[in-house]
Amino acid sequence: MEIKTNAKIRVRLESFDHELLVSSCQKIVNILQNTPLSSIGVVTLPTQKRIYCVLRSPHVDKDSREHFEIRIHKRILEIYYDSEIPIVDLLSKADLPSGVFYRLCLS
Repeated sequence: MEIKTNAKIRVRLESFDHELLVSSCQKIVNILQNTPLSSIGVVTLPTQKRIYCVLRSPHVDKDSREHFEIRIHKRILEIYYDSEIPIVDLLSKADLPSGVFYRLCLS
């Protein structure tokens, strides 16, 4: 009887542009389709919004203000695989766009 040990990798992706993030997730899934994986799943995390309030004029008219916001979109890819496959090497060779921050968590 053969016992397989399944390992799990979580790839956390963050970006200001949601279209860039979706294309990066799709790119990673396409790279990993050629390897024998147990399963792969994409989890969407809540979008973080930061809102900044700035005075338009530094001296007069304190009621006149502008609001700016930054949205950070997040995704997690959970990859279950056999520990004999060099998944980390495949993920490190993935050429993601410059606007996407990613982090690998091994468990």
